Amino acid sequence: MAGMKILVINGGSSSLKCWYDDLREDALEAPAAEPLWTKHIDWSEKTDIEDTFASVLGSLPGPVDIVGHRIVHGGRFRESAILTPEVRTAIAEETAIAPAHNRMALKAVDMVQQRFGPDLVQIAVFDTAFHSTLPPEAYVYPGPYSWYDAGIRRYGFHGISHGYAARRASQLLGRDPAELRLITCHLGSGASLAAVKGGRSIDTTMGFTPIEGLMMGSRSGSVDPGILVHLMRQHGYTADQLDDILYRQSGLLGISGISADMREILAAIERGDQRAQLAFDIYLHRLVREIGSMLAVLGGADALVFTGGVGENCGPLRERVIRQFEFLPNLKVFVIHAEEEWEIARQALVLMQTTSER
Repeated sequence: MAGMKILVINGGSSSLKCWYDDLREDALEAPAAEPLWTKHIDWSEKTDIEDTFASVLGSLPGPVDIVGHRIVHGGRFRESAILTPEVRTAIAEETAIAPAHNRMALKAVDMVQQRFGPDLVQIAVFDTAFHSTLPPEAYVYPGPYSWYDAGIRRYGFHGISHGYAARRASQLLGRDPAELRLITCHLGSGASLAAVKGGRSIDTTMGFTPIEGLMMGSRSGSVDPGILVHLMRQHGYTADQLDDILYRQSGLLGISGISADMREILAAIERGDQRAQLAFDIYLHRLVREIGSMLAVLGGADALVFTGGVGENCGPLRERVIRQFEFLPNLKVFVIHAEEEWEIARQALVLMQTTSER
């Protein structure tokens, strides 16, 4: 069976992950396998992104049939899509909600086209698409209905990761996804939960933007919106200042004053740092509370799934969470390695097969 050579580009505000493999159709339902080639680059504001990305493309080990891009905010898109000019325009319109990620992704799309030409098929795989199955009571905010008319609603993020983790958990349980109720916990520098019932997302903690919900590395997660109004009225804060505080000066970093990295928080706790301990305790409390919310929405759960850098590697956090849910004796717990690039490749391959069959 002939394979398809797929390049995956997962570009973010601070890193670039590239993945390349030759996939056959029978790979679609298999567990993620080691690809032929990967590249992971961290960058900062000083990095020349175009030169760096050009160098990465120049190091590819073989030809490319299709390219799959992670697009953080898909807006109205409910599934993966070929990157036509119309789709690219729609993605650009969502940059106000996920500015760093969507702009970076579009830059990658342009550079791939410059290198390989306009005939190479590029595919957008949306982080929000997995949550397109949310019911209205989960995605409509309880403000004026005019908000919803203006596109202000819960979108949810990390959908690529949640989708893979849920499907892999079903495989490990040896059960049909349609039978299962799962709580997937994507815990990394960004963090979110999803309630997955019958293979479909029915609730999630992130919302209109990737800041709602859980406490994160440097993001606050949910806070009383009255705090923001107070800061603007009484202290003269601007929208840009609040944006910087909520996204880059809060979370583990903001409480500990040390780091947004959970590993450094744990090391500081070992040294007796009280603010680091408080940061961990708040993170744990918020996580347990939100898992409880997902549990209630699902009406029970068959498994709790941890993924992402913190979810996979922070044993003390997992142990404390599991202890809180010991009253559920049949709850299975899985630690599943995040495979966003594999999932992007899989979805791109599925889209190409579906398109060719039409």
